[in-house]
Amino acid sequence: MTLANRYTSSSHSVYNLGYHIVFCPKYRRKVLVDGIDERLKELLMEKAKELDLIIESMEVMPDHVHLFIRSKPIYAVHFVINQLKGYSSVCLRNEFPWLRSRLPSLWTRSYFVESVGHISEETVRKYIEDQKKV
Repeated sequence: MTLANRYTSSSHSVYNLGYHIVFCPKYRRKVLVDGIDERLKELLMEKAKELDLIIESMEVMPDHVHLFIRSKPIYAVHFVINQLKGYSSVCLRNEFPWLRSRLPSLWTRSYFVESVGHISEETVRKYIEDQKKV
């Protein structure tokens, strides 16, 4: 990836915000199967497009979802996750009614998120410390 492709700019900022996100169905039930997995991918792509997010990669396992997304600085990461989980839950529970009877809510309230970048923590620390020397 070149520097030109790594960063995105807007009128007042230059950024590279990537997140690895993992979330699970309630009780870690293996319900993301039999077509629900493919429909979930479609729904997540729809919502990402609406929010102007980029899904770099996505994998739906029977009992959890992995996403690597790129976001804009106008969104807090918890907002992005809540939008993706909320939209997909409403749609999937309407399209697959048996999910409503099997689970009180589709997703757990919790999630895992980790920022993904091209610079290590040590490089950032060293850069900040070296600013004093300039």
